[in-house]
Amino acid sequence: MDLHNYFELGQLYARYASALDAADWEAWPDFFTEDCVYRLQPRENHERAFPLATLAFDSKGMLKDRVYGIRETLFHDPYYQRHVVAAPLVRRIDADGRIHAEANYAVFRTRLSKESTVFNVGRTIDEVVPTPQGLKFASRLVVYDSEMIPNSLIYPI
Repeated sequence: MDLHNYFELGQLYARYASALDAADWEAWPDFFTEDCVYRLQPRENHERAFPLATLAFDSKGMLKDRVYGIRETLFHDPYYQRHVVAAPLVRRIDADGRIHAEANYAVFRTRLSKESTVFNVGRTIDEVVPTPQGLKFASRLVVYDSEMIPNSLIYPI
């Protein structure tokens, strides 16, 4: 992978985190292809090849439904997120340009009038494809390290 393409990959990861940190939920599905996969799974299940995931979406339409749920139907105490994402590690590039990459992440959560806490830590295992609109996630598996997550997971990671 040349420097320009690696820069574009890094920008995809950075723009993704920035959109989530800004609570720009409507932008979130646009980081994915139409027939994408987004899964959030505990590390233990991933390592044992168990299929159970905390969240599992199989299309961009399902991601848009989640955005609708965040905006219109889910009631919770508001909080802010801040993502810290490591530089992506490119594992492989297929002949068709599909990039297999991973990145470690940490998400901090700040509730109004409270101190910030570590919310979620893990890694993403991604398949990224070139499109006319730039690089997009075809598949994003978020593997979080802890078996425990606070009460509910509202926002995407």
